[in-house]
Amino acid sequence: MRRPKSKQFRKQNRLSEVQEIELLESWTEFGKPDSGSNPLSLPPLPSDAPVGRMDENSFSSYAGCKKFSQLPISQKTKDGLRQSKYIKMTEIQRASLPHALCGRDILGAAKTGSGKTLAFIIPVLEKLYRVRWGPEDGVGSIIISPTRELAGQLFEVLKSVGKHHGFSAGLLIGGRKDVDAEKEHVNELNILVCTPGRLLQHMDETPNFDCSQLQVLVLDEADRILDVGFKSALNAIVSQLPKRRQTLLFSATQTNLVQDLARLSLKDPEYISAHAECETATPNRLHQTAIIVPLDQKLDMLWSFVKAHLNSRILVFLSSCKQVKFVFEAFKKLRPGIPLKCLHGRMKQERRMGIYSQFCEKDKRSVLFSTDVASRGLDFNKAVDYVVQVDCPEDVAAYIHRVGRTARYLCGGSSVLFLMPSEIKMLEKLQEKKIPIQSKKANTKKLQAISGLLAPLLAKYNNLQPLAQRAFITYLKSIYIQRDKDVFDVMKLPIDEFSASLGLPMTPKIRFLKQKIKSKAVSVEPSLQPGISPKENLLKLPKEMPDIGKFEEDVVDDIFLKGKETLYGGEEKTTEIGDFMPATKVSKKKKLKINIHKPGGKRVVFDEECNPLPPLATLADTKSGNSSVQLDVDLVNRRYAEMREEMKQQDKEDKLRDRQRRKELRMKKKMKWKRQREEEDVEGEDDGLESDGEASVKRVNKRSKIYFDSDNDDGERKKEDKVSLNADSISLAEQEELALKLLGSMNS
Repeated sequence: MRRPKSKQFRKQNRLSEVQEIELLESWTEFGKPDSGSNPLSLPPLPSDAPVGRMDENSFSSYAGCKKFSQLPISQKTKDGLRQSKYIKMTEIQRASLPHALCGRDILGAAKTGSGKTLAFIIPVLEKLYRVRWGPEDGVGSIIISPTRELAGQLFEVLKSVGKHHGFSAGLLIGGRKDVDAEKEHVNELNILVCTPGRLLQHMDETPNFDCSQLQVLVLDEADRILDVGFKSALNAIVSQLPKRRQTLLFSATQTNLVQDLARLSLKDPEYISAHAECETATPNRLHQTAIIVPLDQKLDMLWSFVKAHLNSRILVFLSSCKQVKFVFEAFKKLRPGIPLKCLHGRMKQERRMGIYSQFCEKDKRSVLFSTDVASRGLDFNKAVDYVVQVDCPEDVAAYIHRVGRTARYLCGGSSVLFLMPSEIKMLEKLQEKKIPIQSKKANTKKLQAISGLLAPLLAKYNNLQPLAQRAFITYLKSIYIQRDKDVFDVMKLPIDEFSASLGLPMTPKIRFLKQKIKSKAVSVEPSLQPGISPKENLLKLPKEMPDIGKFEEDVVDDIFLKGKETLYGGEEKTTEIGDFMPATKVSKKKKLKINIHKPGGKRVVFDEECNPLPPLATLADTKSGNSSVQLDVDLVNRRYAEMREEMKQQDKEDKLRDRQRRKELRMKKKMKWKRQREEEDVEGEDDGLESDGEASVKRVNKRSKIYFDSDNDDGERKKEDKVSLNADSISLAEQEELALKLLGSMNS
C-alpha cells in the first residue's frame, strides 16, 4: 500500500507552496495601496468580482474589499478563517490589512469589540508563510499582551485561524509553575504569545534564547503596554530585538507620542483610526448611564441593581482586589438569588482562567466582580448584558475599555457608572470625548439598604471584618494616589459614613491620609498684622476647618500646640492657645561660639570658720603643720582609685543598659516592619489600573521564603512558629541575667 505522504508528494507540495508564495507576492505588490491612504475611503468591491490573477501582468484589487476571500492571503489561512466562521471583515480589518500585508508598520485604533485581533493575527501568519519559516528558524513573531487572560484569548484565536499552518506557537504567561519546561522548548517555537514579565524572564534566564531573526512584533492594547507600569520591561525587551522588523500596534485608545514610537523603532507607520469620524468613541449599540450616588450608598445601589436584574449577566468593576473580595463574600452571605463570581490579579492563574471560562460559557445569569484586569480586550462571547462601574475609572481611556466588554461587534449592551457628587467633573470629561452618557439621580424609593445587614454579618463571620477594613483602606488609597485631583479628592469623602456603610463598628486608622492632613496643617501660616496682639491675630483665622471626619482633632493639635512653662518648685504652667503664636518654620540652630578669653568660674571651698580655701584643699596634707597647703599624694591616689572603680562599675551598668536598649529598639523596629508589611499587603493594590504583576512592577516588600519540601504553606508557617517560639521562650529577666553572667565572665 502506498503511503499518503511520499517523497514525490512532499516535493509536489513544496513546489505548490513556492508557486503560491510567488503569486501572493506579485498580487500584493500589484495592488499595494498608497502610503497614508485609507482603504475605507475607496468604493467597496462587488462580492462577485474576480479574485486573484486577471492575466499575466494584472491582478484583482484588494484595497477596499469586504471579504477575507478577496485578500492576497494563503489558502491555509483562508481555510482557517472559513472554518472559524470569519467571512466578512470589520472596518479596522478593512483599513489595516491591505497595509499590513505589504509589510508596513501599523498604528491602529478602533472601538472595543471591532475585531482588532484578526487585524494582526493574519499578517503574522502570512509573513512567516511567505518567508517559509520553519521550526529550526526559531522565534519569528512575538505578540505581547498586558494581561494573562487576554494573552490566552489571543492564543486561542491564533490556534483556530492558523491550524492549517505548520508553525509552532506557545503561550508564555506568569502564574504557572512550568517555567523549566518552557525553557526547554521556547527556542523551538515560531510564534510567542506572552506577557511582558514572562518574556523578559526568558530573555534573561533561558540559555540560547534568540530573537535576532524576529520578523513581526505585535503589541495588543499598546497604550497599556507603553505606559509607566510596563516601561522598564518593554525597554529591556525592545533592546534585544532587531530593528529591521515589522511592528503592529493596536488598541482602542491609541498613542501617537513621538517618544513611544521612537523607542519601538517604528518606520513611517500607518496611522489607522477606523472610527475617527464617528460621532461617538464607544460602540453605537451601547446605552450608557451615570448615576449620582453618595459613597456610603454605593453598596445599597449595587445590591438594588443586582436584585432588579436577576436574569442578566452583569460585570461589576471595583478599584482594588480587596474590594472585590469583600463585596463578593458579603453578597454571597446575603444571597441575592443569582450566581456570583470574582476575578482579580491576586488569584492563581488556573483559578482565574476557570472563572473566566465559566462566566463565558456556563451561566446565562451571573454576576462577576472584577478589577481592571478584566477591562481590556477580553471577549466574553458577546454575553455581557450590563457593565456596572461601582468606582469611577481613573481616566476616559479606562472607561472606554471597561464599557467595551459589552455591546461587542453587532450586539447591544448597557453600562452604568456610579459617580459621587465630588466626581461630577468626570462626566464632563466623558462628554468632551464624544461619549454619549446620560446623568440620572438615584431613585431612593426603590433603594434596598443593606448597610444595616453588614454589621451583623461582620460580627457573625470572623473573616469578613478584616476584609471590610482592607476594602475600606485600599479604596481610600486608590483615590489618594490618583493624579487627576479635579475628580479624585480624598479630603471630600465622607470617611466615617463610608466606614459605617461597610458594617465596620469603628473607622479604621488611615496612616497615609493622616500624614497628608498633618503636612497641610503644618503649612498653615497665618499672616500677622503689626500692632495687633497674637491673640487678636489668632481670632482673625478662618473659622471653618476642613471637613476631614475623625482627623479634625489632629489638625487642631498640630496648629495650636499648648506649651509648658516650668515655675519655681518644679510646677508646670500650661499656656493657653492665645498666649503665643506657634512657629510654623523651624529656624536652623546657631553654632555655639566659645570665647576662650571669657573668664570662667572658680570652685571655692570653705573651712569650718567659713574662710575660703584654695582648690583641692580637701586633699591637702594637714598633718605636717605647714602653713602652706600641700597635697597628700596618697590621699589623691586613693581618691583616683576609688573614682576609677566607680567609673568601671558605672561603665558596666551603662553598657548593659545600652545593650538592653538596643535590643528593645531592634525588637520595636522588627515589629514595626512587620506591621508595615501587613498594612502594605492590605493597601497594595492594584489600585488604579491593575498591571497583573508581570511587567516591571516594583514590590516594596521582600517575599517570604517558600519551602518547596511541602505541598502547601505549612512549611512557611512552621518556620515562622519556630522563630516566634524561640523569641518568646526566654523572658526579659532571664535575658538580663544571662547578659550579666556573660559580662562577669568577660571581666574575670
